[in-house]
Amino acid sequence: MSVKSNTFGVQGNLTNITGAVGIREDLTDVIYNISPTETPFMSNIGRSKATTTTHEWQTDSLAAAANNAQLEGEDYDSAGLDATVATSRLNNSTQISAKTLIISGTHESTLKAGRKSEIAYQVAKVGKELKRDIEVGLCQNNTQVAGTGTTTSQSRGLEHWIQTNGSTGTSYSFTNATTAMTDGTQRDLTEAMAKEAIQEAWSAGGDPECMLVGPVNKQNISSQFSGIATLYRETMKQGPATIIGAADVYVSDFGELKVVPSRFNRDRTISIIQKDMWAVAYLRPFRIWELAKTGDAEKRLLLSECTLESRNEGASSKVADLNTSLL
Repeated sequence: MSVKSNTFGVQGNLTNITGAVGIREDLTDVIYNISPTETPFMSNIGRSKATTTTHEWQTDSLAAAANNAQLEGEDYDSAGLDATVATSRLNNSTQISAKTLIISGTHESTLKAGRKSEIAYQVAKVGKELKRDIEVGLCQNNTQVAGTGTTTSQSRGLEHWIQTNGSTGTSYSFTNATTAMTDGTQRDLTEAMAKEAIQEAWSAGGDPECMLVGPVNKQNISSQFSGIATLYRETMKQGPATIIGAADVYVSDFGELKVVPSRFNRDRTISIIQKDMWAVAYLRPFRIWELAKTGDAEKRLLLSECTLESRNEGASSKVADLNTSLL
């Protein structure tokens, strides 16, 4: 393509955009934010109420099943009665999570693109940030810490709770609720690992229904597991099928499990959970506080105090110490 040139040059006294004054800026009235806001663990488990900073609950179990055959006319005197077993009493510490903001009076009063009120916009933004922070604390391997005047209280997390069922790498170790567990040697995920973990939770009396996974091992499950529900979906009644490159449901010998990707779950661990055996116990639900005005600015505090209630971790399982690279 040839480009014609103007041999006559620019006309004299031409006003162009370069030196013009008063042209309005071209700023769209939308603010684009791709930061993830999903909280799959917190959104899928139960909710309960805490009444003090050490939240407690009880668990129990049945005696092992046996072939129970009795003599006809048996006399059940006090010497032959079965012993009863006391319940187990568990607890977790509540954790305070908070976000603050301060907006000058001038900033709030100016005309802005994408929002009318800077305070309202920032409150909504930090509210999402706070919810994500709580999801991180709930999902990972945090130990339980009872707060003091100089020590921050911390809730014990999902990974740290699940200890009865599943598999770990060599050198993995766990002591108790208040001691950090030691991660083991990482290894490649296999379907056999997941099958064993699911079977152990089911044999213990659980009904696992969800696999909470990080992004890499979500893809590894999709590509490596034979028990995925389907690889094809009909797009039209008589049209071609669409190939689905993701495993959203895993069909095990003990039922279907939804495979849920999480950006806030450690990619090295797959948590296999029965959802109704977990809950967030709130001592103080989400609330926005208007802080005292000390100058020409508005201050806000967003706060929540809660803990993770592990109603019976034996109903769940995990596959820990996994490599975080695609297979």
